[in-house]
Amino acid sequence: MPRYVITFSKKGYIKYTSHLDMIRLFKRAFNRSGIFLEYSEGFNPHPKMSFAQPLSLGYTASGELLEFDTKEAFAAGEIKKKMNSNMPGDIRVLDCVQIEKEKRSLAAKCCAAEYRITIPCSGSLPDNTEKAFMAQENILVLKKSGKRKAEKQIDIRKMIRSLNIKERNNNIILSTILDAGSNSNLSPELLIKAFVDFAGIEAEREDIEVHRVQIFM
Repeated sequence: MPRYVITFSKKGYIKYTSHLDMIRLFKRAFNRSGIFLEYSEGFNPHPKMSFAQPLSLGYTASGELLEFDTKEAFAAGEIKKKMNSNMPGDIRVLDCVQIEKEKRSLAAKCCAAEYRITIPCSGSLPDNTEKAFMAQENILVLKKSGKRKAEKQIDIRKMIRSLNIKERNNNIILSTILDAGSNSNLSPELLIKAFVDFAGIEAEREDIEVHRVQIFM
């Protein structure tokens, strides 16, 4: 059966839709579009559809990836048109391509992701903030893990692939590429915590915006 990958954006209030609800939303959109997905076999069959990387609640994005298998072939442009006519306005399918089937999924191939983090700040940072932050041999933060959510100190320095800092309209904008995959994964939340503490910025977390620009394979 044919396999496709769509690239889509997510913005506005839809950013408060959970990952599980996004799965349900896409399933319904495929059904309404007359695009019937291939299902797995076994006692609990499920549609062959998966996101490259789940997007955290409250994040917007412009380059999310979803791969899926269909029961019959469609023109990629037809899938894009059909899906956009059956999706909420805050989700737009930007592209659709047919790909060769492989054993490894997009999720397995994912290795990094680019984010744009906007932090409100009335003051200005020292000119050397970006260089000084990245020059640290270790960047230690507390991470909650396990069923009991116990805090554990981890070093995130090697998981930050790049960081660029700009100031615009009383905002500090971090453009960063972070590890994102099964081998190594860094949540933007840990980078935010580390950077805010390092720079001495007083900002409420709910006022900080996170946008995922793209995912790298």
